[in-house]
Amino acid sequence: MPSTSKETETAANERDPGLLDALSDAVESGAGLPSVARAAARLLDASVALIDRSSAVLAVAGASSDQEQKLLSGGEGVVKVELRVADTAVGELRYRAKTTPDPTIARMVTTLLALELERSRSPEWESEEVAGAFVAAVLAREVTDRGDIVARAAELGANLDPGAGVLILRAAPRAAQDGEWRQRVLTLALRALRSLAPGSLAGAGGGEVAAEVAVIVPAADDERLERAASGLGRELKDGLAGFHLTIGRSRRCADPVDLYRAGSEARLAVNVGEAEGRMLLAFEDTGAYRLLLPAMSEDPGELERFYAETIEPLSA
Repeated sequence: MPSTSKETETAANERDPGLLDALSDAVESGAGLPSVARAAARLLDASVALIDRSSAVLAVAGASSDQEQKLLSGGEGVVKVELRVADTAVGELRYRAKTTPDPTIARMVTTLLALELERSRSPEWESEEVAGAFVAAVLAREVTDRGDIVARAAELGANLDPGAGVLILRAAPRAAQDGEWRQRVLTLALRALRSLAPGSLAGAGGGEVAAEVAVIVPAADDERLERAASGLGRELKDGLAGFHLTIGRSRRCADPVDLYRAGSEARLAVNVGEAEGRMLLAFEDTGAYRLLLPAMSEDPGELERFYAETIEPLSA
């Protein structure tokens, strides 16, 4: 016998407190929009999509590829809710629930999501275009003066004095995508990095088949760089479920002048990782492919390090 609306509401209310706490925790901790969207999906028992004012899809949770298409196209059963803070529209929530959620809970969810979207429009990310141009210039070795690199990064909110490294994310859709999906990849990466590695600078690129995001991550040690790479992969695995993801990680550079070399390392890693079907790959784990880098012939120290890590143990 089907459950009555009263029984459904009672069951929902019994499970809501812990799930609402989880959503609040995700917002308060600054976990990022993908995590917040997942918590909202569990609370509403629905698949959800968060869309900003420019119609860019910021996060999708609880949806298969087919469900995601229905959400984004506004198919049957999809509820659209405008997200507002005071008199300002900040975005839209779309959800497709298994059962009609309790109105009070639904309102709490939309209020929290609106506040999180408003917060995500932080000035830290308002200069995305400038940051992207700076990242491209540094990795292309168009900016070579240390003082200039450090000063321009500081203007964009990044402190590169303690050192930094490079991540390159490549996202290839498993099926045809509608809309500005490349922008979605960049937006989700930026949202994740905002909490994982504050001060990171990113720029988008790529060709017709895949989108690429190159990221300069301020890092005082290798562990911080490694955490940023693994965290980014973890966040995007759910937020970009319909994509094949590969992340290449460079070694940390103590001197920002060497970031162009770190960019080459990250690109080699992402190429090898994609060929081998590995989502995360560090430059140190590319093996003999490292010999393909021009730096190997330009810098005797690189060859010495490669020898020490590979041939010397066998010789000893």
